[in-house]
Amino acid sequence: MIELIQFPWSPFCIVQRRILEYAGVRFKITNIPNQDRSLVWKLTRQRYYGVPILRDGKAVIFEISDDSQVIAKYLDEEFDLELFPRKWCDVQSILWRYIESEVEGATFRLNDIYWREFVPARDQLDFLRFKERKFGRGCLEQWRREQKLWVRRLGERLMPFEMMLTHEPFLLDDRPRFADFDLFGMLGNFLYSGHYELSPRHKQIRDWHRRMRGIQFKDLR
Repeated sequence: MIELIQFPWSPFCIVQRRILEYAGVRFKITNIPNQDRSLVWKLTRQRYYGVPILRDGKAVIFEISDDSQVIAKYLDEEFDLELFPRKWCDVQSILWRYIESEVEGATFRLNDIYWREFVPARDQLDFLRFKERKFGRGCLEQWRREQKLWVRRLGERLMPFEMMLTHEPFLLDDRPRFADFDLFGMLGNFLYSGHYELSPRHKQIRDWHRRMRGIQFKDLR
């Protein structure tokens, strides 16, 4: 059985979790503390400390760069999900870079301002220390003060996808490709705290998100 090693609110973990659900395969989830990557370090033989990773039998699958998509491509090949069709190769590589920088840059900040609600108390000091070492002292409070600004920025950064979805039920054509799951993961992170909902001005994205929550690959065959 495939094991997904993750922490639940990570947008990149949500991407792979939804792909596994879409594939309709049995899998196990192992949640680890946000700041304790010792299991990941051990399983990857001290080659990687990020999440998510997959364990499939003796194989351990993890990313080799910030935009390698090794895990999604592994699942695509294993289950023949058609997530990376050749005709969309170049377009998808542009889309996922935009999604994982411009969209994720807004979504993780908006989620993180509620960090005390979902990070267990025993892990909060390490979480705060990690964020402030990476983004500067007081970053979480700064993002809270800038909340309306980041909500507006996210809305602006989603508009290209709103326009794309006026033409097709999914971002590129009539079925979800990797870019759909990637965007779904970033929005899953945004929605994780329960303090937000998708804007009514993004009607196409709201409809797409509802489809993405329930669609199964077997239903497309």
